[in-house]
Order: sequence, then C-alpha cells, then structure tokens
Amino acid sequence: MHTFILRSTIAVTLLSGALGFGVAAEPLKVIFDTDLGNDVDDALALALIHALQSRGECQLLAVTVTKSQPRAAAFADAINTFYGRGDIPIGLIRDGPTPDIGKFLGLVDVMDEGRPRYPQDLLGSNEIPDATALLRRVLAAQPDGSVVIVQVGFSSNLARLLDSKPDKVSDLPGAELVRRKVRLLSMMAGAFTPIHGKTHLEFNVVKDIPSARKVASEWPTPILWSGFEIGISLPYPASSIERDFSWVPHHPVAEAYRLYQPPPHNRPTWDLTSVLVAVRPAHEYFALSEPGRVTVLDNGETRFDPVPDGTHRYLKLPANAAPRILEAFVNLCSQPPNHLLRP
Repeated sequence: MHTFILRSTIAVTLLSGALGFGVAAEPLKVIFDTDLGNDVDDALALALIHALQSRGECQLLAVTVTKSQPRAAAFADAINTFYGRGDIPIGLIRDGPTPDIGKFLGLVDVMDEGRPRYPQDLLGSNEIPDATALLRRVLAAQPDGSVVIVQVGFSSNLARLLDSKPDKVSDLPGAELVRRKVRLLSMMAGAFTPIHGKTHLEFNVVKDIPSARKVASEWPTPILWSGFEIGISLPYPASSIERDFSWVPHHPVAEAYRLYQPPPHNRPTWDLTSVLVAVRPAHEYFALSEPGRVTVLDNGETRFDPVPDGTHRYLKLPANAAPRILEAFVNLCSQPPNHLLRP
C-alpha cells in the first residue's frame, strides 16, 4: 500500500484530480455539518473555520446540526455571532440522535447583568430551519462544483439530503443536487488503524449506522475520511485554552472546553483535522491513503478496500507532523475575530 504525501509539488495534481479541488483562487465555500454539544472539538473546529475565513481562505455558507437539540443550533449561532457572523444560516435535524443538552450547550442561557453572555437569535424564534431544507437551499444557490462539505458529526443530515425530493429551490433530487454542487466531502468518521491492537467503533458512525452506510455507499463525490486515530494523536493543549484565549473575559469556545471537562486536559482534535485538510490541502499537513472505498459494516466498523479508481481516501499522520499541525490549530483557534481587532 502506497502513501501519498501532500507535498506542494504534487498537491495540486493530487487534490484537484483525485479529490476534486486544488489551491483555491478564491475563498473555499464551506458547509459545516456538526453534532456540536456531544464533544468540544466541534466548537474548536468552528473557531478554526472562522479564523480561516478571516484570513480569506474560506467562506462559511451554513452550519447544519445533527444533534437533535435546539441549544446545539443556538450555540452554533452564538459562536458565529461572537465572530461577527451571526447572519450565517443554521439548520437543525428533526428527530435525530442525541437530544440531550450535554455539558456546555447551557451557555446560551447564561446571563450577565441581565444580558446574554453569548448573544444568539435562534432560541425563542418561531422555528429553527430544518437542516435538510437548508442544505438544499444553500447548495442550489451555489455554482456547480464549488462547495466542500465538512461533516464532523453523524451522517444523518447528509443521508437525508441524498434522499430529498425536488422542491421549490431546486428541481433536482438530492443525490443529483450533491453531484452538481459539491466537489468534496471531508468527514471525521470511522477508524482505519487499530487502536491498541483492536478495531475501534467510532462514535460518529455507530450513533447512526444506517446513515453512515448510506453516505459511504451512495455519496456521488470524492470523500476524504479522517479516522479516529488521527485526532486522538493530536491533542489540543489545555495550556492554550488558559493562555491564548484570555484576551477576552468570556470566550465561548474556551468556556465550552472547560465545561466539557475541567482542565487540565488535552482534548483530541478529531473534527479540526477535517477542516484543516479541506481548506488547506496544499500545506503538507497530512498524508493520504491510496484510492479505495469505505464500507460501513453492520456493527459500525469502517472497512477500507483499495480500488484503483476509488473515490475515497483516508488521512494518515506523517512522522514528526504533529507539532506543526498543533501549532496551526493553536494559532488559528485562538485568533481574535476581525471585528474585535478594528479600532
């Protein structure tokens, strides 16, 4: 089995050909699909997207949530608002997995001197938009082949998108709409290297196995998988949470990190990896497997089979790459929003 390193000399050829994109001449159009609230790496990943957008590298078109809890959507809106982008549309799954409130979504209810600590305008509204309908609307409005979807939660929303019917925003069925508008799906899901000699059944897959199986078998564009073994090898330093976010009295991501698990703890960066490789494909952060196909088994195990013309690859971590990747994560996630830097 060969490993393909994302060196600058071959990155454009590799990624533009095999994955459908290369070095972007304009900001990459991104949809972020997340189960925000089940773990805190989703919040860090959203902060990472905002930092990359502030640097002109991407444009966040929408956030869709696979955690069936209104406060998950509200907290996503609170983070977007904190970064000065509260108008980014957010959609929520209906009757999906994990409806519990979790450890930090209650931050949207916190008041300081009669005002919300983290303003948002979804809770209390008539209805949070349905995720599938929002995905269809946002994709229909974009040029063909222009959108990258970063999925870091369950596959529930994207499976429903594939099954969606033509509607007022597009006369295309879901699978064809995806084929027309999306060039890559970068997803944190599965596991492709044994952990302590055992096959790992990864959370994002096992919580909705039918949807994961559907996306793996029917998604019509290239898929780049970041397995469990990648993020667990890249723990975000707790020292950064205490040091690098202190430029503001209350930071939603840092506070969520502390509430999820009291520091000091170095939380794995599973979801951040799928963002970084999607937005910065030519920065030599990761290696890729050879082409193939991922199959989701009945128990949630993800099996990769090499196929010469396969449209799936999974990430590998090159030797000695971790310090550089973690440096990028720390610098970007703690970057102050643009609007707070203006005089």
